Amino acid sequence: MLFAFSPARAGDVLLVERIKQESASPQPARGMSMAEVERRFGAPQSRLEPRGGQKRQWPTIHRWVYADYTVYFERSRVVDVVLNQASPQETGPKPPVR
Repeated sequence: MLFAFSPARAGDVLLVERIKQESASPQPARGMSMAEVERRFGAPQSRLEPRGGQKRQWPTIHRWVYADYTVYFERSRVVDVVLNQASPQETGPKPPVR
C-alpha cells in the first residue's frame, strides 16, 4: 500500500491543478435556484435522471451536466458544483453515473 500515497508521475495531470487555474471562471454558487442557474449559465448539455427521494429524509438530487462541470441540486437549489474530467489522462472524479 505504499504506492497508494505516492506523488503523481511525470506527465500526469491532476484535476486539483486545473481547479486552481479555473477557480476564477464563473460557476453556479451554492444556494442558487435552478431557474437562476439556467438564466445565468444557459441550458445544460444534459439533465441526468434525478436520484434519491425514496423517503422523506432522502431529498431528490438533480444533476445538470455542462461542458466543464456538473451541477448538483437538492430539490431545486445548488448544493455542489464538480469539475468534469478534461481528458482521460487527468486524475480526478469519474463522470456522473447516468
